[in-house]
Amino acid sequence: MLAMVDPLYTLSGFFVGLLVGQTGVGGGALMTPILVLLFGVHPATAVGTDLLYASATKTVGTLVHGLNNTVSWRLVLRLGYGSMPATVLTLLVMSRFNIAGTQAAGFISSVLGVMLLLTSLSLIFRRQFVTFAGAWINRVKPHRTAQLTVVMGAVLGVMVTMSSVGAGAIGVTVLLLLYPRLPMAIIVGSDIAHAVPLTLVAGVGHWFLGSVDWSLLAALLTGSVPGIILGSYISARVPDAVLRPILAGTLVLVGGRLVF
Repeated sequence: MLAMVDPLYTLSGFFVGLLVGQTGVGGGALMTPILVLLFGVHPATAVGTDLLYASATKTVGTLVHGLNNTVSWRLVLRLGYGSMPATVLTLLVMSRFNIAGTQAAGFISSVLGVMLLLTSLSLIFRRQFVTFAGAWINRVKPHRTAQLTVVMGAVLGVMVTMSSVGAGAIGVTVLLLLYPRLPMAIIVGSDIAHAVPLTLVAGVGHWFLGSVDWSLLAALLTGSVPGIILGSYISARVPDAVLRPILAGTLVLVGGRLVF
């Protein structure tokens, strides 16, 4: 536990919240590496704290999308059928190891770096992925699509529990591939809604493993709430085509730094 919280944590929360409000991506993908690389927080603590941070911030987003009827709860349930068991199993495996040790720190940093690189690819090549797989996806029968959704939920459960990254950009990309006919607003809303229980269960699990810093979490939320509000307000004024390449480039640099 940190005795005193650096106000820069609150500023970082505001900065990340601003980006999340504008792009819908960047919570775990930016907050966790910022904590690890800039502030020297242990990777396990950074992941655990960021998971609860993401759960709190995305609850607000889910309420907004729910009120706007842009959440497919059937889709959320399908993802949850895969992600919840996978999250619990991943936490059980992690409990067998000393996640506060140096070896675990190196492993988690590497997983985090790989996830950041995958996230950046999903941001840069999302349209190409959807176009490339579109013909194949259209031939998949509905029951098979439902099964694939459960499988992808399980994959996301493992990824997010270990790195706190993947519920945003990667989740949206996967849903676009599996459900190309759904409106983008429902894809995003469903992804955010699924991320709430996923990050909450994973975050509570990390708390039991001793990898959550509550004072740090409070400082991040203090900055992120106004950041998300401001980011959502100005999102229409900043071209998405400008923001996403900048975010993707940042993730490539940070991911490469963590892996290598």
